[in-house]
Order: sequence, then structure tokens, then C-alpha cells
Amino acid sequence: MLGYRKKRKDNAGIPINLLDLVPVLHAKVKAEKSGGIVTLSVSREGWLARQSVKWLKQPAVVQIRLDPLGSEVAACCDGSHSVADIAGKLHARFGEEAEPLLPRLAKFIELLEMNDLAVCHPFVFREQA
Repeated sequence: MLGYRKKRKDNAGIPINLLDLVPVLHAKVKAEKSGGIVTLSVSREGWLARQSVKWLKQPAVVQIRLDPLGSEVAACCDGSHSVADIAGKLHARFGEEAEPLLPRLAKFIELLEMNDLAVCHPFVFREQA
């Protein structure tokens, strides 16, 4: 079925809670911050993309300019913040402007993951040595 996506489960078969995930931008994505706005730069790789750059005069690097809310989320996608932490930061900074916060944040992170710009790992607690 088009658009159907199974719920994610960990290795033990337990459904993963969205708030426990830790998003990380892929290495191929470069985040550049200027004036509080983040621009994601993604180089076009693959045979078909190279052909479209060469023959159809497409840009070799796709630049995605984010709004202030998306910029804050992208800046937090460094592997040290869970989705719950990001939601707390957004609520503290934007307040009512960010509402409805969790559905918007979930959809944004889902879009990052579906477009292969970020990957979400389950949060793992590590003790400090």
C-alpha cells in the first residue's frame, strides 16, 4: 500500500517510543548556520543524479533552507539530544508559536529520515567513566 509504513521496533520486538529516539544528521549533509537560519547542503550522488547534473543542468548541491523552528531542530540533531530534549528546547524558545509541538516535530523528523537526511537511533544510557 502506498504511503504505509510499519511501526518501528527494536531487536526485542518492543515498539520504539518517538521521544526516546536520538536524531543525527547524515555525514553527507552539511549544516551551515547564518543569522540563526540553518541551510542544509546535500551533494547529489549516484549515477542518475550525476547524469541530471551533467545533461539537465541541475545543481550539483541541493540547498534546503529551514525556518527558525526547523533550524533549531537541525542544530540539535547532533547525537546528544533526544526528541524529548528537542521538544523541551523548542517549547522554551518558541512557546505557543511552536504549538502543536509534538505532531509537528514528529513529522519533521520523519521527513528528515524519509529523505535520507538524518537517522534516528534509540537512546542508550551510558554511564560516565
